[in-house]
Amino acid sequence: MSRTRLPLAALSLASVSALFLAGCSQSTNASEDTGDTAASASAATGTKPAPFNKGTVKVALVRQSGAGDYFEQWGNGAKAQAKALGIDLTVYDAQADNAKQATDLSSAINSGAQAIIVDHGFPSTIQPEIDKAVKKGIKVVVYDVETATKGVISTKQDDASMAQAVLDVMGKELGKNAKVGYVNVAGYAALDKRDSVWKSTVDANGWKQAFKVGKVTDSTATDNVPLVSAALTQHSDVTGIFAPYDELAKGTVLAVQNKKLQDKVKVFGADVSNADIQNMTAADSPWVATAGTDPSAVGAAVVRTTALELAGQLNKASVEFPAVAITQDFLKSKNIQNMDQLRAALPALNLSQVSTADWIANVAH
Repeated sequence: MSRTRLPLAALSLASVSALFLAGCSQSTNASEDTGDTAASASAATGTKPAPFNKGTVKVALVRQSGAGDYFEQWGNGAKAQAKALGIDLTVYDAQADNAKQATDLSSAINSGAQAIIVDHGFPSTIQPEIDKAVKKGIKVVVYDVETATKGVISTKQDDASMAQAVLDVMGKELGKNAKVGYVNVAGYAALDKRDSVWKSTVDANGWKQAFKVGKVTDSTATDNVPLVSAALTQHSDVTGIFAPYDELAKGTVLAVQNKKLQDKVKVFGADVSNADIQNMTAADSPWVATAGTDPSAVGAAVVRTTALELAGQLNKASVEFPAVAITQDFLKSKNIQNMDQLRAALPALNLSQVSTADWIANVAH
């Protein structure tokens, strides 16, 4: 589990600044079909450096959760890029079980992986294992995880800018002194950064926060519907709700619709995926704005970042991925129905020039 700004209708790209999270471990070989038909790889022209010139390179991807359309596409991008690089990628999915993610990370350390990618997670449960991996000489790349361990490479969206881009739209839509609702969860690095921007925006606009609810589970969207519905029963006069993660936003949309408040309550989310686009453009949808990156492109870029670190060519401690603001009006005016069409309409989503080299077969989306 980042985002000056874009005119509401035209979404001028020139004004965009850099802008986001029970069961057995799921092992996936990167040579299998990723299910992302939009992904193709450009040919590598350079000579492969070590260790990529010595056969298959083993990498583990340890995920806090791969559930939800956004994270599924993120995973597909990572798998496609791994396949293009000749990486044997083993995927562990803790399905929102934090203790299990620590166990998965321990398994990855003992698997012989040359590098480990940690996708989201709570530092309190995974930090000890991250330290162990580094001490063993394993390259560690984290995505949206806060860690102070020296040698770990941090990758992330610019979550503060992402939140600001959406909240700028929310401010224009609602005006000053509005009564608003909030759906978020503490403890996730990306969501905590978005929360900081939310708090300052509420103060700047004189908004009255009527409620805050939310939780992250292996069925986040579904499990948040009753929480938001209950809040709306008590506070049906809110005019806008900020839910800064797309699964939270989906649950919020369903709750607003169940309470038949879609003509009165506007939803503002974060992240973007095929399902999010369909949700935003559906008839009478209250979801009017979001901001995000192309999740498949981000997953691929994280794998490329890992490859460069393994080859000793990254030469930086962190990589941030730019994102763009996207409104319902823009999607409808361009008749955008999926990520392929959004990529064509918003070239700023393309991350093909991020973390690349001439020896990398770069996955394009």
